[in-house]
Amino acid sequence: MYTKQHYTVPGTGLSLGYLQYLPADACTDPATRALPLVIFLHGSGERGDGSDSELDRVAVHGWPRYVREGTDYPFILICPQCPRDTHWGGILESMNRFLDHLLDTLPVDRARVYLTGLSMGGTGTWLWASVSASRFAALIPVCGAGVGWLSCTCLHTPIRAFHGSVDGAIDCYESIRMVNRINAQGGHADLTVYPGVGHNCWEKAYTDPTLIAWMLEQHL
Repeated sequence: MYTKQHYTVPGTGLSLGYLQYLPADACTDPATRALPLVIFLHGSGERGDGSDSELDRVAVHGWPRYVREGTDYPFILICPQCPRDTHWGGILESMNRFLDHLLDTLPVDRARVYLTGLSMGGTGTWLWASVSASRFAALIPVCGAGVGWLSCTCLHTPIRAFHGSVDGAIDCYESIRMVNRINAQGGHADLTVYPGVGHNCWEKAYTDPTLIAWMLEQHL
């Protein structure tokens, strides 16, 4: 099960509430054992004020949902809540400072930090990577939209993207365009398109039996 945590970004006044999941056998001493870290960015419908009463909304989809339902994972899972009046792309500098905080306070293997998100969080995954790709060992954007001319920033980061072919909220072309641009420049991006699936392709993506094993093989 996850716990509810809070972090105020120094000098900004931005208070982030987040869900934190540690594997059952996690050691609190970083010198003894370092674990992979996954940061999960939720969609627009799960935004809130970061209070304990609203943080459970972050766990309605994807890996945080499965943690809530009792699934165990071999990695630390951190799920921040984006404030209602903004989006992930609007707080990227603060998110980098938040990541610094996580690396300083949790037993993290710094060569195995992974970023994923769905919908607005999938877009946030593309955007955060566009300014800080070197921090992440792999990216998993799910039904998000990137900025094509920033695709060159992700050429050295392994990527698995997912999208539904009939997504009515964020067109599948957004993922196709990003993946094609990255690969045309020598990058390493793979796209899974689910035929006939709409915006909620995360139901298939986060239960893909190959995804976690692939992710954990990636290192900086």
